[in-house]
Amino acid sequence: MYYETVFVINPDVSQENAQQLTDQFVERVEQAAGRIVRREYWGNRQLAYSIQKRKRGHYILLITDGSAKSVAALEQAIRLEERIMRFLTVQLNELPTAASPLMRTETKAAEEVESSESDKAEEKTEEAKDGESDKVEEKTEEAVVVTEAEEAVVAPEAKEAVVVTESKEG
Repeated sequence: MYYETVFVINPDVSQENAQQLTDQFVERVEQAAGRIVRREYWGNRQLAYSIQKRKRGHYILLITDGSAKSVAALEQAIRLEERIMRFLTVQLNELPTAASPLMRTETKAAEEVESSESDKAEEKTEEAKDGESDKVEEKTEEAVVVTEAEEAVVAPEAKEAVVVTESKEG
């Protein structure tokens, strides 16, 4: 039988200490002939309501496989630990193969951030290219305005720019 336990650790505890505390719980489960199937650290997140005058907490998920005695040992260890603000254990019929819902949203958020950053970089390069082409067009327009009498005085580079620009437009 599988059991899913989610617990919230006091936010004053560092992430390293939260991981050490979780390691202690894992050892307790293994001593009671159980095993940890999945272990996820969901991060220091905001609570839906204050608990013990705290508005944040470290969320941790443990999915265990074993008898009810192994889960009872885990819950006893959690109850005795004063740094744990809340916990909930649920019995599962089968092991979930997909990532937990919270991890899926974090993964999607990370992917969206990466894609938006790459989109912004592409936009900047496109704007830079557009800005360069605008400058070339301005130079060519100035060269085109020159009258035929002044054409002999115009530098050869300007004439070449006009020809290049006309070939691009046409």
